[in-house]
Amino acid sequence: MARIFFNGQAMAGGPFHASVADGLIGPVRTAPGYRFFSIGDVCPGLLPAPGTDTAIDGELYDITLEHLRDVILPGEPRELELGVIELADGSACLSMLLARGELERGVHREITGFGGWRAYLATLGRTV
Repeated sequence: MARIFFNGQAMAGGPFHASVADGLIGPVRTAPGYRFFSIGDVCPGLLPAPGTDTAIDGELYDITLEHLRDVILPGEPRELELGVIELADGSACLSMLLARGELERGVHREITGFGGWRAYLATLGRTV
């Protein structure tokens, strides 16, 4: 089993939640040190940013590595890659991160100030 932080469409209420619902542990926040981006208002991208004081809301799940390999990763957009993050309690877990080189492309809107995907979507009149 692997602990993974979801902060977008796999969270409760999102279109991909059904595939991970059984593994939900509960809501969590990252430790400070992350920036957050909207990828075309379709999904979010988390970016480690040491030295920043921002934390991002999400949900923690416990899923099998086989499910991660066979179901989750094949459905992720090319703008994201699997990485390891720190949660507010100091523990580490997996998360999908903004892929290397994506920030430099300059095409993703920074939404760090919203603190999470749900808060950002609310400004668009949408929900997860």
